[in-house]
Amino acid sequence: MTHPFQSIEEVTLQEFVLFIKIHHQQIEENVNIYLNLAPSIAEEDRKRAAMLLDSFLRLMTYTNIDELNDGDKSFFNTWLQAQLSIIDGKSFNLFQLIFEKSLITFMIQQKSSRTNAILMYVLSLFTFLVQLYDDCEGDDKRSNGSTENQELRYLQLLDKLDKLLISSSGYQDLAYILKKCEEYFSYKRCVFYAYVPWSNQFYGVIGAELPKVQSMKGQLNGENAILSSRKPIYLKNPKNYVKEEHIQLFNLSSIIFIPIMRRDQLFGWLTFDQLGQEFDCTKEELSLLEEVGKRLGLFLSRKGEKVEKNTELHLTERESMILGLLAEGYDNKKIGGLLFLSEHTVRDYVSSLMTKLKAKNRTQVVASAFRLGLLS
Repeated sequence: MTHPFQSIEEVTLQEFVLFIKIHHQQIEENVNIYLNLAPSIAEEDRKRAAMLLDSFLRLMTYTNIDELNDGDKSFFNTWLQAQLSIIDGKSFNLFQLIFEKSLITFMIQQKSSRTNAILMYVLSLFTFLVQLYDDCEGDDKRSNGSTENQELRYLQLLDKLDKLLISSSGYQDLAYILKKCEEYFSYKRCVFYAYVPWSNQFYGVIGAELPKVQSMKGQLNGENAILSSRKPIYLKNPKNYVKEEHIQLFNLSSIIFIPIMRRDQLFGWLTFDQLGQEFDCTKEELSLLEEVGKRLGLFLSRKGEKVEKNTELHLTERESMILGLLAEGYDNKKIGGLLFLSEHTVRDYVSSLMTKLKAKNRTQVVASAFRLGLLS
């Protein structure tokens, strides 16, 4: 089958991505104008279209052009599959309409000599995306038709999870809960990444091959398009979304990201994968795992409140200062220099914090302190 992009000789995939990358700010401005210019659009459809547009422009903006192969349909296929929890027919049509109008408006304003070539490419691109979307919808319908008791099975799984969470005592049981999630939902690996709001950072906390998990930390910024989303995301191929060194470190193929939330409070994320094996995920399965994230968010918020009220944990002024510096990512040597202490003394304070907070390492010290309200 001939790839739809192959008929467009004037513009390559690399050239198109570079064009959007260079002019994304102006295009985003037009997108925001058109999103707000249509009062007849239902608010839910507007929100979904806005998320699709934001995700699509982020993909263009942060993609490494050198890694793109012209005509490689997996680039857009992966993006579309990552939107399964957001996309529906109305939002997809609105996304296409606003993107095209925003792009045309910009190119008319710029009087670009490449207008026709770029627009022909966009036409071909959306023909391809519509085909991919129709294929995804067809797969979901076939899946629904072949599993009459699927909804009942999902409810039973969530009921098992609810019973597990009710019987668990708190944050210290999270490692066991994640192992049970692997068992319940048939994944070989489940990892928890904590979110620290005051520093806008994430930390790997719990999961198989713990040293690798805990080496994962960083700042939440525009490049972290996956963690910036507050909706579940499935990536059949994580390339262009996850750093290559992390793909190699964890032997990643397909992967699912699930936000753990309670109302507007974000606690972190779960990831599910099959230890290097590629797998498919339907909208229904993604919705099921989204419910898992919501239930864990409720669990962490309730258990955190309970511990905070009942605990008699007391930190000295020096321990509190060191805890704050740990949360900022300072090592023992830097902490010692700031507080005029030896590295050995700082090590003793960190050990004391680990004991008091029942933590196995520095990352867990910070995560536990956040849950207990010791950091804000």
